[in-house]
Order: sequence, then C-alpha cells, then structure tokens
Amino acid sequence: MTEPQAHLLVVDDDERIRGLLQKFLIRNGFLVSVARDGDQARRLLSGLEFDMVIMDVMMPGTDGISLTRELRTRLQTPILLLTAKGETQSRIEGLEAGADDYLAKPFEPRELLLRINAILRRVPQVRADAPPKVLHLGAVRYDMDRGELWRGPDPVRLTATEAALMRIFSAHPGHAISREKLVADLGRDDAAQERAVDVQITRLRRKIEEDPKQPRYLQTVRGEGYMLQPD
Repeated sequence: MTEPQAHLLVVDDDERIRGLLQKFLIRNGFLVSVARDGDQARRLLSGLEFDMVIMDVMMPGTDGISLTRELRTRLQTPILLLTAKGETQSRIEGLEAGADDYLAKPFEPRELLLRINAILRRVPQVRADAPPKVLHLGAVRYDMDRGELWRGPDPVRLTATEAALMRIFSAHPGHAISREKLVADLGRDDAAQERAVDVQITRLRRKIEEDPKQPRYLQTVRGEGYMLQPD
C-alpha cells in the first residue's frame, strides 16, 4: 500500500499523455506535477521534493536517459522510465544511468500503478528505535537500519533498487543469493529481469568496491548467484 499523498513528477513532451497520466494518478491517491521537457523538470526539481519521477525516454532537448544520468549526480529520488516497446538497449542504458525501473509503452495503467507502488515500497525508511547495525566493507560502511551507505564522512547515493539490494544482501551476509530470488525479492517475477539485476549489481559494485572489476565485497558465486562478504 502506497504512503498517502506521495508526490510524483511526470515528465513527457506529449501533452495528451501528460494529462491522462496526471488524472489517472490523482484518482489513485497521488499528488502529481507535470513537466513538458527536461528544462521544466529541472526547475520543478530545484524547488520541490518529489517521491518519484516518471519520465519518457524520447523527448526533445534533453532525453530521459541523459536527464536521469544528470539527476543521479545530486538526487536519490526514484526514477521510472517509460520506453517504446522495442527499445531494449534504451532500457539497459536507462538502468545504467541510474533509473530504478522501466515500463514499455503501451502499458496498462494498472501495471504502472504496480510499478510505482513496488518502487516506493523499496525506498528505505529511517528507523530510530534501535542502535545502528553497521556492516564494514573496506573504506565503505553500510548502516542497516537507515539503509545508508557511507564512504568516510561522505554519504554514497543509492537508487531505490540499489538500496533494496543492499537490504537483501545485508540480511544474509556471507550467503549466496540467486538472481531468481533477487528478482522475486525486488517485486518482479519475470525471468527476463535477471539481466537488469546484473546491471544493478555492476552499478552497486562501483559504489562499494575499490576495483569493481575484481570485487572483494559483492562477489559472484559461480552457479549460485551473488554474495555480500563484509569485513
């Protein structure tokens, strides 16, 4: 169940689609702002806080993938990309740029709702009712209760999906978790999403490992999956 009145930003250059999405999402309990292009989205994001950005990939000016890459340098807000059905490469590029998920057009409105709810559920919630539990990964530490990753005094930004993966791995340190289970625990039951999980793992390693090509902490266990091995 989604937290009431989550604020979404819909970015699409098609006025008709913007309007339809805004009306549909409002009817389903969200606050919704809209932007017609990357420039307008930047202005809104500079002055308001959003719980999620829903953005078309193909837009004039700054496309959705480029804007996602730009926003990831300063924002942790979850991003859901809308792609044309045949744009497989765009989907992978979007995930590599920092998007949390994608949805191919045309889509059923109910599927959009399911994706939104799944992403919002994955956003880590801060809890202050217990002492912090911290995993040490070399120069990086992970606060299990807060779902926060730190390198020295500096926070390391995680997307909602990366944060969800860290929660899954940190709950079972030293144990291999299969790609199939990761897909299921992330709220997706499509076997084709295993490739997307691989992309997310690659991105997460860049934030954890000193040498992502030779991972020490987020290891691949041949024939079994992936394993978080803290110090």
